[in-house]
Amino acid sequence: MNIEQIKQPFTDIFPGDLSDNPMQRNTPKVLFATIKPAGFDKPELIAFNPGLAEEIGLGEYEEKDLDFLVGNNLPDNVKTYSTAYAGHQFGNWAGQLGDGRAILAGEITNKDGKKTEIQWKGAGATPYSRHADGRAVLRSSVREYLMSEAMFHLGVPTTRALSLAFTGEDVVRDMMYNGNPQLEKGAVVIRTAESFLRFGHFELISSQREYNTLQDLVEFTIDNYYPEITTDGIQKYKDFFESICTRTAHLMTEWFRVGFVHGVMNTDNMSVLGLTIDYGPYSMMDEYDLNFTPNTTDLPGRRYAFGKQGQISQWNLWQLANSLHPLIKDEKFLEDTLNHYGTYFWEIHDQMLCTKFGFDELRESDEEFFTNWQGLMQELQLDYTLFFNQLEKLNPESDVKLLFENVSYVVLTDQRVTKLEDFAKKYEARLSSNTISREESLSLMKRSNPKFTLRNYLLYECIEEISTGKTEMLEKITKALENPYEELYPEFSAKRPSAYDDTTGCSTLSCSS
Repeated sequence: MNIEQIKQPFTDIFPGDLSDNPMQRNTPKVLFATIKPAGFDKPELIAFNPGLAEEIGLGEYEEKDLDFLVGNNLPDNVKTYSTAYAGHQFGNWAGQLGDGRAILAGEITNKDGKKTEIQWKGAGATPYSRHADGRAVLRSSVREYLMSEAMFHLGVPTTRALSLAFTGEDVVRDMMYNGNPQLEKGAVVIRTAESFLRFGHFELISSQREYNTLQDLVEFTIDNYYPEITTDGIQKYKDFFESICTRTAHLMTEWFRVGFVHGVMNTDNMSVLGLTIDYGPYSMMDEYDLNFTPNTTDLPGRRYAFGKQGQISQWNLWQLANSLHPLIKDEKFLEDTLNHYGTYFWEIHDQMLCTKFGFDELRESDEEFFTNWQGLMQELQLDYTLFFNQLEKLNPESDVKLLFENVSYVVLTDQRVTKLEDFAKKYEARLSSNTISREESLSLMKRSNPKFTLRNYLLYECIEEISTGKTEMLEKITKALENPYEELYPEFSAKRPSAYDDTTGCSTLSCSS
């Protein structure tokens, strides 16, 4: 691989702690600290993403490159560091946080001039590890590797994954925070993104009143990642905030489209580029439930439940607005922009639902249709992905019970079947008023509704198999996630088996790595 092409423009521009000291501490008034990966004696490659490596400019993998994939024996041009940021966690100001398990190698530019940051996750302690070891375990690393790639192929803005490797050491984790720590296999994943900059980077510097650095950070972000912004002065910063709002709204809409629940939407887990970032206690939706949260730490309040993700993204943008206020200096603009965000989000959200149902355009009457549909989905506990797959097969002659009985997580009683039949009649009536043909409607649905989503129980089975040294299921899932709008493996197009309903790691997870 072309490792010698990696550079560190971020550390050349911004103030940092250059001590290489891994002691966990506050690093005031800086945006990064240099730090060396821990190094691992017996690494073993599990998976590598050759397409991504070529795309970002690293080129082909050779056996000698395994050292780089786990942070061993790095060349002189790779000067590693972790970034400092702050954040609001579960609605409360947490102060300085930072890359506790992430270490950046730097940035590489491909032949087309596109820049990509490269980052290890699980390569050792940093000043921001907060009394942790900076390691990662196999289960969290597999989940990050596979889900980020699944989201990419679904068409959802996301960080991506380059490699997954065993570190050759065991790591102690208390998976459910219940006083039962266990030894687990350690692993390192390399993830990539155009940038890993978060709301929290701006929150940190603004909270410390380092306004010159804040301005430099905003200018850096616009120059590198928002080329469409060509204005000057305060208007430039206003356009920047509006663009972040727009990207965030579209990201949330995409999460709703595919049924993704992030689980921990703290401001430090929000990308200023509108990317899905930090795959922790996430889940794809099985039975539809607006109140579902996959994160045990989020119980009982369910702040980050599926149906609240639009609302929480707006709350997080308020915190970013507060951080950017010293540059924008216009409270009314920020308030108006954030109020408009809610209106804009629900507009594009409902437009997205139109595509899932195969409707030609959003009409005023569709709001009532969508509300009734949501109630039906929750009452009958219908599988989100499978429901739309079956809906594509619906016609006026369909046996509704037969069509949907393997999509519900409850028994379809006569009363429930009647409700389904009433819905089907209303749906057919709405379709008949379309200005597009049935074939065009079906094509719209097929482009919007995946056949395969990476469910937690599949990840659980895959992790269990990898831990025994086998990779057959990993290879099969990888092929499926690369083709999510096709049904390559019918056995994956099924409800979550009841045996996994209460299995830790299948229905809910903790924030533990």
